[in-house]
Amino acid sequence: MEDTQKTILFEQTPIPRAVAKLAVPTILSSLVMVIYNLADTYFVGMLNDPVQNAAVTLAAPVLLAFNAVNNLFGVGASSMMSRALGRKDYDTVYRSSAFGFYCAVVCGILFSLGCTLFRQPLLALLGADANTAAATDGYLLWTVLFGATPAILNVVMAYLVRSEGAALHASIGTMSGCALNIVLDPIFILPWGLNMGAAGAGLATFLSNCVACLYFFILLLVKRGRTYVCIRPKMFRPRKDIVSGVCGVGIPAAIQNLLNVTGMTILNNFTSAFGADAVAAMGITQKINMVPMYIAMGMSQGLMPLISYNYASGNVKRMKGALNFSAKISLSFLVLVAAGYFIGADGLTRMFMNNETIVSYGAQFLRGFCLGLPFLSIDFLAVGVFQAAGMGRESFIFAILRKIVLEIPALYLLNLLFPLYGLAYAQLTAEVILAIAAVLVLRRLFKRLEAQQGAAGAPKAA
Repeated sequence: MEDTQKTILFEQTPIPRAVAKLAVPTILSSLVMVIYNLADTYFVGMLNDPVQNAAVTLAAPVLLAFNAVNNLFGVGASSMMSRALGRKDYDTVYRSSAFGFYCAVVCGILFSLGCTLFRQPLLALLGADANTAAATDGYLLWTVLFGATPAILNVVMAYLVRSEGAALHASIGTMSGCALNIVLDPIFILPWGLNMGAAGAGLATFLSNCVACLYFFILLLVKRGRTYVCIRPKMFRPRKDIVSGVCGVGIPAAIQNLLNVTGMTILNNFTSAFGADAVAAMGITQKINMVPMYIAMGMSQGLMPLISYNYASGNVKRMKGALNFSAKISLSFLVLVAAGYFIGADGLTRMFMNNETIVSYGAQFLRGFCLGLPFLSIDFLAVGVFQAAGMGRESFIFAILRKIVLEIPALYLLNLLFPLYGLAYAQLTAEVILAIAAVLVLRRLFKRLEAQQGAAGAPKAA
């Protein structure tokens, strides 16, 4: 099956319009996801109980760990699908999507079982103490013990749908769940509703993820015969080339997220030594900082199918043009956001909890975090190109550099030199160096591709 509309989008649509069609829905979806993350923090913050707010913050690394599975099978399978589309190899497209889907289901079930069996050690590892353990456990009950499979599956299915250029449908699916979460949060969390506190936020998240999964199942049923996404069990026959292709991109992406979880856990453990107010403030500012981070991530994810397709089809000029256009937009936007965050840090923190101690902590943290945003956008785009082109080794090296070599050591050093407040500047330290490395590696990549194309013949038109 060949869909002419998808071919036109990837091969002929002007670059600004093609990037907009793929990236704008993905960015909107990312924004809604951030809003729903902020909603948990906002409505729990309305309880004016630092313990409940700290519970959501302490549980965050476990939810981030879902992204390791999302990236392993979502990023890995979608990259494989888009590259196979560029080669017109439709059997590989179908089998790659089935492989990503069923592996996501199995991993979600295993995640729930593992967290159930090791519940108490997990709470200790997250930094929960006698004051915060019960609230953290209540939040994890719904988001992880019951909710791991739908949380993972809805994100993976969005990646699979986006890989064939259907970014709008992928975004609608994700946003439908997020919107429901925002509606349910106050009902489940606040005293005038069910008064469940942090556990209510977890229950709302669980239900919203189930609804998002339902949307994708209905979408695939309606588009049966007109979509490359296949979840028929008979297509789940892992071939060596599919397993290596998906895992070659997905494993480095998964490791990157696991290292992000490690970094956040270390950050939270350092912060918890300064009390629940400091933990709550750190959680609030991390959520605020997620807004521009997710926009940059949405741009990178939206761009990936276009990069994958044109990399596989050999259209280097179009691939490079799409990246340059996206980089200009992303970098300009994040410079403006960083300036706004730095100036308005106090007011932004106060929106979530009107507590002078927490506002004081939060403003300092946010000013440190926001300085790294422009550099982060360059890093995200570079890693997106590596994943789209199947360059797992480069993606893996960047993941190791970001956390193991740069950010985690910086957390230890800066906390030693500038206790607590130095923690917010570790990301900036890592991202400046990574941004320079990203530019150098991308330049070398495009020189190599252009040389190969020149040797093979005249380049294709954009």
